[in-house]
Amino acid sequence: MRNEQEMLDIVLNTAREDERIRAVYMNGSRTNSNVPKDIFQDFDIVYVVTDTASFIKDKTWINAFGELRMMQEPKKNDVNRAMNVDFTKSYAFLMLFTDGNRIDLTIETKEVTFDAYGIDKLTIPLLDKDNLLPAIPSPTDLDYHVKKPTKGEYDHFTNEFWWCSQNVAKGIWRDELPYAKQMYEYTMREPLDNMVSWWIGMQHDFEISTGKLGKYLKAYLPESYWKMYKETYSNSDYTNIWESIFATCELFRTLSQEVAEHFNFTYPIDDDRNMTNYLKRVRNLPSNAKGIY
Repeated sequence: MRNEQEMLDIVLNTAREDERIRAVYMNGSRTNSNVPKDIFQDFDIVYVVTDTASFIKDKTWINAFGELRMMQEPKKNDVNRAMNVDFTKSYAFLMLFTDGNRIDLTIETKEVTFDAYGIDKLTIPLLDKDNLLPAIPSPTDLDYHVKKPTKGEYDHFTNEFWWCSQNVAKGIWRDELPYAKQMYEYTMREPLDNMVSWWIGMQHDFEISTGKLGKYLKAYLPESYWKMYKETYSNSDYTNIWESIFATCELFRTLSQEVAEHFNFTYPIDDDRNMTNYLKRVRNLPSNAKGIY
């Protein structure tokens, strides 16, 4: 597997040899000193080009990066919007190579660069043939730090969590596994993960990132809380799903109360008690029940 320097050399040599490419910059995790390096990190590269059409029409220039295992062109695959997508301003090639390296390469015109360059604070310039890239500060992941919750956000997600729990319970009782699982993951998981992130943020003065989709939660949760968090995931067995629901409720309750205390919010204890009792009731409800109560 080619190392980071070898890959960057290929990226830059390709740009130097192609007159259509006027500048190169990189963003993403490889610009973030707080992210541990590993073999799966992508190379998020942007080529500033004179035009996009020639790169899209003839893709032989991609061969310089190595042998492809697979490639995706997101704008090309966006079937529902294909007729309205403007390929002339920017276009992306997501490339996985046979040695395991991956490059997410975007080509964009100077006009796009002038508007977008530096908005993502995790950006570093790599090549600038025409001195068109303005000076920007050193890369920082500040924009990705956990943000302090407002009272409105806290109230919304605590309400959402307990309200939506009934839909999960209903799906289990009806033996509607896809509905129950997706209701759980899409309506209870988000409030839980937000609460976990806020709690972690509290421990670090909100100067930390929990990563995309919470990928760093394990690194920042105490072992006891991480154990509880793992138990929020279930298989397709309804007994296991019920156990994961109550584990989720316990973790959510614990962290929500600590967040509420920290920010002087009010935890909806009545909703918690009422819906916990409801969940216990539905769990023990016979499949032929004629009424919930």
